[in-house]
Amino acid sequence: MSQKIPYKIYLNEDEIPTQWYNVRADMKNKPAPLLNPATLKPLTAEELEPIFCKELVKQELDNDTAWIPIPDEILNFYKMYRPSPLVRAYFLEKALGTPAKIYYKFEGNNTSGSHKLNSAIAQAYYAKQQGLKGVTTETGAGQWGTALSMACSYFGLDCKVYMVKCSYEQKPFRREVMRTYGASVTPSPSDTTEVGRKILAEHPGTSGSLGCAISEAVETAVKSEGYKYELGSVLNLVLLHQTIIGLETQAALKKYDIKPDVIIGCAGGGSNLGGLVSPFIGEMLRGEADYKVIAVEPASCPSFTRGKFAYDFCDTGGICPLAKMYTLGAQFIPSASHAGGLRFHGMSTILSQLYHDGLFEARAVEQTSVFEAAEQFARVEGILPAPESAHAIRVAIDEALKCKETGEEKNIVFGLTGTGYFDLYAYQQFNDGTMSDTIPTDADIAAGLSKLPKVDL
Repeated sequence: MSQKIPYKIYLNEDEIPTQWYNVRADMKNKPAPLLNPATLKPLTAEELEPIFCKELVKQELDNDTAWIPIPDEILNFYKMYRPSPLVRAYFLEKALGTPAKIYYKFEGNNTSGSHKLNSAIAQAYYAKQQGLKGVTTETGAGQWGTALSMACSYFGLDCKVYMVKCSYEQKPFRREVMRTYGASVTPSPSDTTEVGRKILAEHPGTSGSLGCAISEAVETAVKSEGYKYELGSVLNLVLLHQTIIGLETQAALKKYDIKPDVIIGCAGGGSNLGGLVSPFIGEMLRGEADYKVIAVEPASCPSFTRGKFAYDFCDTGGICPLAKMYTLGAQFIPSASHAGGLRFHGMSTILSQLYHDGLFEARAVEQTSVFEAAEQFARVEGILPAPESAHAIRVAIDEALKCKETGEEKNIVFGLTGTGYFDLYAYQQFNDGTMSDTIPTDADIAAGLSKLPKVDL
């Protein structure tokens, strides 16, 4: 079309979606149910409610309702920072010399610095509605912990955060933002919980993992009256809340009659990837459109590309439900990479099933290559990306360069999940030439997978 695409495509405030989209309603093959670790039977709402808020349990188990209304109080909070812009990366296109058109959905325009606030405010709202005193959670890079701290502050809830130890040490200022919003922050694994002490005894000096931190947060919630546990990724309910990203992206593209050819998101537990791509995959499932969807994960924690589709614990301590997902094994502790938010051993059950059914592809990329892309992007687009986001940038650049070779004018869309201003230690290592790539060996992967629970379903 002749109409020039603006640098930033904004929706109006009244165009913010008023419903979340539940992709499970359109999936022929539904995600496998969570299992009770004691009985290996599908978990019931009654079994989940001691851990999670009642309304969140309802959302977690709902495989059939396609559209779920967003409460007005959550919508009003969204309006503080949403709709977020869909940006045409004109300067990156020029630098690459590609005929491709590149767009990114930027989720960093809020104090938490990432997309995580989309679910944090929803989960805090339901905790407040249930009359709770507070919540517990884990955080990897710190973005989820920051977002939930903000949301709890807004609703007057206490917030206890277990932060993966390597990120706690690498990102002290992210920790201080959480404390500024009133949260307590504990490096995980810690000696404050039974499971933390057990992990420390078995793995002395460990840098921790999201699986470890989840175990500690769940134990603390269960043992603390008036508290529930809240999770920032992986769960069905989290991907549901994050569909605000993909729904806004769809609406912004339709404003200018743009059909994406390639859609790219970074993949750790699945919150950003699922939020961005679910509405588009919904179109694919309904036979309305076809897209090339790419999940990008770190080579140091390659759940999709080297993991196994099997039931596994969601946490290292083995106290959480079992989920059927692409996993490296709950005992697998990845290297202390700078993409802390992508260091989870497994993947969302929704995304795992969709991947298993061939709805999208996955690629694993190395850390130094990711930071090369991050710096190239920052120098021309003016945003310092988070290491997690830079995984999507890496593959977006790769796809754009393929178009340069072939002459194809594809529309490439990727998710820029947040900013990297608390990740300057990582950028320093890259700039100093001291950053390295750590890729698990086949033996490392096999060791993690050898401890998968025996589930015969």
